[in-house]
Amino acid sequence: MAEALDASRSDVDGGVGAGGSGDGPGRPGREGRPVGRRVVVGVMGLGALGVFSGSAVQRFLADVAQHDPTGLTNLLPLGNQFRIYTVTGSVPTPDPTTYRLSVSGLVDHPQQYSLTDLAALPQTDMVRDFQCVTGWRVPNVPWSGVRLRDMLALAGVQSSAKALRFVSFDGTYTESLTLDQAQNPDMLVALKMLGGPVSHEHGGPVRLYAAPMYGYKSIKWLSEIQVVDAVHPGYWEGYGYDVDAWVGKSNGRNGDVPTG
Repeated sequence: MAEALDASRSDVDGGVGAGGSGDGPGRPGREGRPVGRRVVVGVMGLGALGVFSGSAVQRFLADVAQHDPTGLTNLLPLGNQFRIYTVTGSVPTPDPTTYRLSVSGLVDHPQQYSLTDLAALPQTDMVRDFQCVTGWRVPNVPWSGVRLRDMLALAGVQSSAKALRFVSFDGTYTESLTLDQAQNPDMLVALKMLGGPVSHEHGGPVRLYAAPMYGYKSIKWLSEIQVVDAVHPGYWEGYGYDVDAWVGKSNGRNGDVPTG
């Protein structure tokens, strides 16, 4: 993901998502007003005619997919576009001066990081694909932030700790990693993506980017990192998705190229 990005990639995000998540698989609670059945049927007609060509068409289709409550547009070839999902329908925008990211639980030194505090920590840049479990992928996305394992080292993880639980300030979305997974150098507490601060629609001001895993693990609107003694399956795992979400060898998928 080293080259400059098409600006259209920031138009919509996978919530995935998110996700609501954050870049989640696109189930309940997508953000924005749903489009009508007539529009969806028309879009599917475009697919039948095989007229998917050009970035303008793909951006239009991606925007329709973002607000499609039927899920039918997930069948369309929308190209390298983020698609934004939430699990709550709307997410509050925090005041950047009062935002805090907490690291708590089984640690020797609980932390409360402001955005200034996070920016003062050693930053890591990486360029990696974003891969949604539903099949779409955005290649060569630049990310920047603090390695998760560095934050855990600062907090001092206790010997009884086995896993992490992540909480979004959307009030609903949670995710998990084992402690071993969290030590992967490509697990990032991201402050920047796509050449600027993480936007609200992409999960800003701070989100997780779990590069080697499918997008639903990269929780948006991150507010808490809890160090716990066992894995607490996250929101999407409640819908049947794997806790171990390594790209290319989980969730029944076997043809995706690993991203990290």
